Amino acid sequence: MGIVTAISLWFIPVLIAVILLYGTYKQVPTYESFVEGGKEGIKIAVSIIPFLVGMLVAISVFRASGALEYFMGFLKPALEAIGVPPEIAPLAIIRPISGTAALGMTSDLMAQHGPDSYIGRLAATLQGSTDTTFYVLTVYFGAVGIKKMGDALKVGLLADLVGIIAAIVVVTIVFGY
Repeated sequence: MGIVTAISLWFIPVLIAVILLYGTYKQVPTYESFVEGGKEGIKIAVSIIPFLVGMLVAISVFRASGALEYFMGFLKPALEAIGVPPEIAPLAIIRPISGTAALGMTSDLMAQHGPDSYIGRLAATLQGSTDTTFYVLTVYFGAVGIKKMGDALKVGLLADLVGIIAAIVVVTIVFGY
């Protein structure tokens, strides 16, 4: 067993043990705190279910209606003109909406083009360079009752755009196209 494997196997259990020992040392009721945190977690999970269902339905409608394919047909000439493979665009569009859908698209791209291809590497880099902005806003802002999220949405989508551009530039520089 390599050192990285050993560290990865032991890191979480050791971290939990350190937290429990430190809490006990500080005379914090660690078990009661854990149970209270679990109760809060369940309350939050129940409160965000309507937001998650709404978001998942919207994603399904967007994909099943053909709107994604129509939009991709519109973007394809522009993407090819600037040297971006059009196959990556659906991932860039879906990634801010749903991490699970984006992961499925990334897996499909890697299965179709290979993980060591330009598109596979770009998909993997894009997956790690952007965030699920709509998911974060829907779930976390909804859980704490924040209704005005316009500025956060703008900043989140701008960060996603910068992540997409950076992924394309870095993968092109490092691996070529």
